[in-house]
Amino acid sequence: MKVCKFGGSSVADAKQIKKILNIINNDATKKYIVVSAPGKRHNKDVKVTDLLIGLVEAVTYRKDYQELIAQILERFLQIERELNIRHSLIETFRTQLNDYIMRYQDQPERLTDALKSCGEDFNAQLIASYNNEQGIMTTYLSPGDIGLIVSDEPSNAIVLEESYEKIKNNLAHAEGKVIIPGFFGVNKNGDINTFSRGGSDITGAIIASSLSSDVYENFTDVSGIFSANPNIVDHPASIIQLTYEEMRELSYAGFSVFHDEALLPVYRSQIPVNIKNTNDPDHPGTLITNTRQSTGVVGVSCDTGFASINMKKYLMNREIGFTRRLLSILEDMNISYEHMPSGIDDISIILRAHQLEGKEAKLLEKIEHELKVDALSIEKNIAILMVVGLGMKTLVGTANKATEAFKAHNINLKMINQGSSEISMMFGIEEKDANQAVLAAYEAYFTH
Repeated sequence: MKVCKFGGSSVADAKQIKKILNIINNDATKKYIVVSAPGKRHNKDVKVTDLLIGLVEAVTYRKDYQELIAQILERFLQIERELNIRHSLIETFRTQLNDYIMRYQDQPERLTDALKSCGEDFNAQLIASYNNEQGIMTTYLSPGDIGLIVSDEPSNAIVLEESYEKIKNNLAHAEGKVIIPGFFGVNKNGDINTFSRGGSDITGAIIASSLSSDVYENFTDVSGIFSANPNIVDHPASIIQLTYEEMRELSYAGFSVFHDEALLPVYRSQIPVNIKNTNDPDHPGTLITNTRQSTGVVGVSCDTGFASINMKKYLMNREIGFTRRLLSILEDMNISYEHMPSGIDDISIILRAHQLEGKEAKLLEKIEHELKVDALSIEKNIAILMVVGLGMKTLVGTANKATEAFKAHNINLKMINQGSSEISMMFGIEEKDANQAVLAAYEAYFTH
């Protein structure tokens, strides 16, 4: 039995929806289907989720929002017309949008999550309705119906452990194909909470784990995962297989094909993930598994938007509890960190720069006052480039290849860090050099 998830480009219009239904209806093992909101139909198009976010803003700032509702419903009406669905759902959708607005207009976070969820929810209902009209027994079930219970963290929900058993029991007797909207769950009070952006991957992984699926097929608009961003590198090498840990490292640093948080449920259950192409479903794609044969570097990825808090203090290495007190300051201010390279008298905290918004001055003040450092600074506009691969720890000169490539392209390295697992190396560079650094690293590892 397989759980399949289809991304926004795979369900952007009626033509794409017919493709996904052809994929699932012709394979009896594909029973549980998770769908995203309609994505872009062309480069200048707007994703339905972005239209819904615009609606949230209009309601929040007391602007006229009826035209936005009409624009959102028009996307679904066009799909409905092109699919020749006989029993229209558009007025039901209109009622749902207005109900959410009336209920949550004075609760911005609740309003945001409720309205954002409608893209996936409406699309799932349309797809199920159409498939039923084609004579294929299909059941639409919402996250609330299946028992997908999440933490009450607006736009950043985490699945609760009790969900897995509830989902297993609630789906055990579902008839025919089952269509479920991705991206959101409900808290214990029944309110909608969404996962972080792109969270339909997470929904699919949770369901796959709950049902002990044979494989979790994640359909997108590319035939698997490449060794580097194809928007930067022309025709990069395809990755046939990689491990959960390698995928996590690559996703963390900018690979957007598969949501990094979606790895946890399938990793715990040891369920293989197959990244496949809706437009070329016979292509084997990329298989993500627990283990694979080590073959050196598997990929290079890079992400921007980082900052570094740099501290110096003479004899820091002799001061018991320094790092603990530093991390306590971050915890007290609800700030997480990504990396922590250090020397005997200095330490740097690498974090996502957005976490400093509204907190930067207070954070520096607390560090200076509580840790009595000799020097303290914040450096912004940093990009993090990751070189990832299981086989790196057995290959001599892996780091040297990257540093030589950066030197040849006149790219200044700010920091280097390697985790204890030795499956990745982190390089800190200036944001302006990010694309050039990816090209340089890819050339060093994959073209020589």
